[in-house]
Amino acid sequence: MHPRLTDLQEHPLRQRLNNEFHARPPIPLVGAVLVSHLVFKHSTEKAAAARAHLAKLCQSHVCTAIDSADSHMMIETGAFRMRWELHTEFSSYTFFQPLTPGQELHPDATAFDAVMPEWIQGVPGKLIVATHVELRSTAEIDPESVLVGLTPNGRTMVAARVADDAAWIFTDFKIDNGFSRFLVLNDTLTQRQAGRTVQRLVEIETYRMMALLGQPVAKEVGPWLFDSETRLAALMDRIGKSQSAQDEREILAELSALAARVEHSVARTTFRFGASRAYHGLVMQRIEELRERRISGLPTFHEFMQRRLLPAMNTCEAISRRQEELSARIARNSQLLRTRVDIELERQNQELLGQMNSRAKLQLRLQETVEGLSVVVLTYYGSQLVQYLAKGTKDFHHLNTDMITAISIPVIAGVVAWGTRRMRKKLAAEESEVAH
Repeated sequence: MHPRLTDLQEHPLRQRLNNEFHARPPIPLVGAVLVSHLVFKHSTEKAAAARAHLAKLCQSHVCTAIDSADSHMMIETGAFRMRWELHTEFSSYTFFQPLTPGQELHPDATAFDAVMPEWIQGVPGKLIVATHVELRSTAEIDPESVLVGLTPNGRTMVAARVADDAAWIFTDFKIDNGFSRFLVLNDTLTQRQAGRTVQRLVEIETYRMMALLGQPVAKEVGPWLFDSETRLAALMDRIGKSQSAQDEREILAELSALAARVEHSVARTTFRFGASRAYHGLVMQRIEELRERRISGLPTFHEFMQRRLLPAMNTCEAISRRQEELSARIARNSQLLRTRVDIELERQNQELLGQMNSRAKLQLRLQETVEGLSVVVLTYYGSQLVQYLAKGTKDFHHLNTDMITAISIPVIAGVVAWGTRRMRKKLAAEESEVAH
């Protein structure tokens, strides 16, 4: 008998991960729709504030939360529909407003006109993206009329037929009255296809702008990086011309300071360059998902990004690579210089040890000389003691004091020499035991 699922221990993240896999589905769109998409860049600390700010929106509207989670929420009201998403460094707010067929849009019209301006102004973060997507049918607006209205000397229009020729898309990626604009002319799109197409367009615009955040950083780091590379080359020239260990130590100190500055720059820019690389990949992925086909005489989205966005991304990639290479070069040269300094220190230590060895030999000779003098001195004092003793006993035995003293001298000298030598051997043996 197979166990029931209720009898099995479930991983605590199973449901959450599965729900995340199905999160943020495209919103089916029917008929004419105006979509206004706002993106606010903020720090991770503002994430909680961004979610808390959503509660204020429902204080003035009767809201119905659909598909609610910690990082995304769908809010439905009688006046508008809004989709909120929380990302690593930004939050997006997408408003949907149905349009009547043939309805003319005022240049200032937005899909969030029903939202109180105070709420929009209070959204945490700084506005980085604002775009409109106007979805119409080809029955309302003929694509050929749009193409005829394009003047040869006007703006560069980006256009393509997408989703296997089921729709037409027009944009120029310019900001007019605070918004960039997309016009989508639906020919045979289903409701979900229309929703996916609009979602891909707002994501293309969002990730395009987020990817471009790396370009100012690259331009800022570029001149400093050139100066650092020039300085490293100058330090390498100084290494070849250095004449003393002091010169090498000074160069090594400057190299260490340069390495610290480079590592600080790498740490400061790694996230930004890595994020730009990831956002650029998302832009190109969303464009590929459009399945676009060229409209004669107009660039496609892919061509436009290759010509306008890719150079900026290549600049970021080049600066990032140059920083990493500079850091590696500094590390190699620092190691080379440290090796030279270590070799010089070893040579000096060998010379010092040689001098110490010479001094030790000289001290040994002096010690041996002192030991020889000590034998003479001890022999002299010993013979004097023998002489005094002999003088004290000459009245009893009538001995010759001078002869006794003379005989005692070699005996005393031999005993003292033997004792000194034995003591020196004992000390040497103890020192050898301590060394082992």
